[in-house]
Amino acid sequence: MASVTLGYEKKLWEMADKLRNQIEPSEYKHVVLGLIFLKYITDSFNERYEEVKKEYPGLEEDRDAYTAANVFFVPKEARWDYIKKNAKQPTIGNIIDNAMVLIEKENPPLKNVLPKNYGRADLDKIMLGELVDLFSFDVGGKEARAKDVLGRVYEYFLKNFGTGEGQFYTPPTIVDLLVNMIEPYKGRVYDPCCGSGGMFVQSAKFVEEHQGKIGDISVYGQESIPTTWRLAKMNLAIRGIDANLGSKNADTFTEDQHKNLKADYILANPPFNVKDWGQEKLTEDPRWEWGTPPAGNANYAWISHMVNKLSNKGSAGFVLANGSLSTMGKEEFEIRKNILEEGLVDCIVAMPSQLFYDVSIPVSLWIVTKDFKDRKDKVLFIDARKMGYMETRRHRELTKEEVKKIYTTYHNWKNNNNYEDEYGFSKSATLEEIRKHNYILTPGRYVGLEEVEDDGIPFEEKMEELVSELSELFEESKRLEEEIKEKLRGIGYEF
Repeated sequence: MASVTLGYEKKLWEMADKLRNQIEPSEYKHVVLGLIFLKYITDSFNERYEEVKKEYPGLEEDRDAYTAANVFFVPKEARWDYIKKNAKQPTIGNIIDNAMVLIEKENPPLKNVLPKNYGRADLDKIMLGELVDLFSFDVGGKEARAKDVLGRVYEYFLKNFGTGEGQFYTPPTIVDLLVNMIEPYKGRVYDPCCGSGGMFVQSAKFVEEHQGKIGDISVYGQESIPTTWRLAKMNLAIRGIDANLGSKNADTFTEDQHKNLKADYILANPPFNVKDWGQEKLTEDPRWEWGTPPAGNANYAWISHMVNKLSNKGSAGFVLANGSLSTMGKEEFEIRKNILEEGLVDCIVAMPSQLFYDVSIPVSLWIVTKDFKDRKDKVLFIDARKMGYMETRRHRELTKEEVKKIYTTYHNWKNNNNYEDEYGFSKSATLEEIRKHNYILTPGRYVGLEEVEDDGIPFEEKMEELVSELSELFEESKRLEEEIKEKLRGIGYEF
């Protein structure tokens, strides 16, 4: 969100900011977002209540009258007017917890999803009551839904709070770009590390903007952090997106919740450069058909997992740290070489730095596909590092025109629609050219503006990896030396 345009966003932020002294930063966003959810479903319920009262007098408390209209049924003691009436009571925390329990009981899709810890001792009840009083605006009525008021509030909070739990909030421009590149019109959409569900929300918007229906896409996701998994369930439920996020939060590598899934579209922003991802438990995993990823970095495990999950004509768009484009670690190089030789890499986009709100590491977008057409021996490279403007001293944004230029260039190339290379920006490179560059995928090497890339990996880590690789080479050298000596002894030569 480039700027805060809604006055209540600022008020909500100021109120939430006061909670910093009460609870951990990784927790206090859930206090606010849980209340926003509660207000939203009450607003939607109240609007439907008036419709039922007018059209079907006497059925205002009939649960079916709401579920038939895809509206959550809210019991009396869970409705916002009841909660607000009790905002000054010392038991307000327990009243909110009870409201969440009642809503889950009446709406099975929300079972075990809503936060129910407002009554805990460390949460100031006076502050909580003031926060309830602040919610005087409509977030769930038809007009508010049309303006996506709730989505904007969610975006604002996720951006300002980051995620606080070892993940990065994906900037809307990156999500928008990925969605417009792979165009998830119809079919199964999957995100193996879905966070709060932003990729799905943008996919649904894309479908609607192109005269499609949300029901045309089936949504599958997975998330390892319990609070974030619940937040995603809430975020998607209030938007009417029916999503299968697995039966619980779980690690994608060691506890795949969608083992048999073959997705038509994959959108993801995996956590970068994760060291301990459980490789030792998965050495024979069938997902590693292009090579076993290294134990010390999960980047190529994510790549392999996603390519393995694609259907016969599927496409994936994902974000990775720049180091993945050029790493020469033995396992990573082998996987990169194999997926290139198989024609799975379609496009690489080098993005400008400082796009993320809470991390400055430079990133690139990967588009991989099994829908080859006649491009199996070509890869499109786009260098967008010079794009964008500094929205603040620390954060860069892309303009709508720049986003459009990137995805239009890709589609012109993909569809043989008068595409031409643009020096310094785009280049359609053959597999033979990529082989000459030792399978390195840094766009600057191909578009004509090669520069030293900062892959964001600290020098100490690089040295540790190099020393480890050198040690392996020394061991291999000793093994070969002994093997040669043994063969020479076999024909009568001694050492």
